[in-house]
Amino acid sequence: MKSKNDIREIKKGGKILGEILEKLASMCKPGVSTGEIDRAAEKMILAAGGRPAFKGYKNHPGDVPFPSTICASANNELVHGIASNNAFLDEGDIFSIDIGMEYPVGNSKSKSKKSNVKHGAKGFFTDTAITVAVGNVPKKTLELMRVTKEALEIGIKAVRPGNSVADIGKAIEGYVNSQGKYGVVRDLVGHGVGHEVHEEPRIPNYFDPKLSNFILKPCMVLAIEPMISLGSHKVKTGPDGWTIVMSDGSLCAHYEHTLVVVEDGCEVITRRPKESF
Repeated sequence: MKSKNDIREIKKGGKILGEILEKLASMCKPGVSTGEIDRAAEKMILAAGGRPAFKGYKNHPGDVPFPSTICASANNELVHGIASNNAFLDEGDIFSIDIGMEYPVGNSKSKSKKSNVKHGAKGFFTDTAITVAVGNVPKKTLELMRVTKEALEIGIKAVRPGNSVADIGKAIEGYVNSQGKYGVVRDLVGHGVGHEVHEEPRIPNYFDPKLSNFILKPCMVLAIEPMISLGSHKVKTGPDGWTIVMSDGSLCAHYEHTLVVVEDGCEVITRRPKESF
């Protein structure tokens, strides 16, 4: 649960992050390196008064910190891909940008004169993702992207007070299964967000009856993120220890939004300015 003051700041950060992601998506063209997109992301986050949420992140204390601002994942890479100056986008690729931000942060390089955040103050987290077609891609790939994006919207519609976390996964899984033969990833899930990058509850993209008792209430902040493939739902970790890829090498797509549960449903706070839904 978040306070009204918390939510006010989370909404500000979410709006900024949606604007940043839209600009990054417009950079996704053949010949552009994922490192170039990553540098632009960090520059925009710092200029806005925030801090990259993923850079330096560790799953466990002994882990190697995640090295880039965005998760840069192409084609059969699902999530947690590392941006690189040596990785270039090619015609026909699909490219997922997953980005998180802590905002506001007093010791960032913000140029805003309106900020009254104390030096070193801890901000609030938002999280969002998009999959972008690089140039022309096959119709089957575009359909995968459409189904995944629509699955996110279906999941969002299931968020309202009185519903459960299980209802979100049930809605997403039911929709995806109605659209054809797709893999609904089970090993990675959505999550609560706000005070930390990842919070309870876990939000699967499939029906988990054990979550039927987790009832949604106003002032909860959630990140919903369908991850869908053209093949099996199974995944594995790549050699770098971070990148999650589809075990069968199939193409996959990933979309995500942060939202706040309100009295009559929910409010999506990371919408991109030109986003259609």
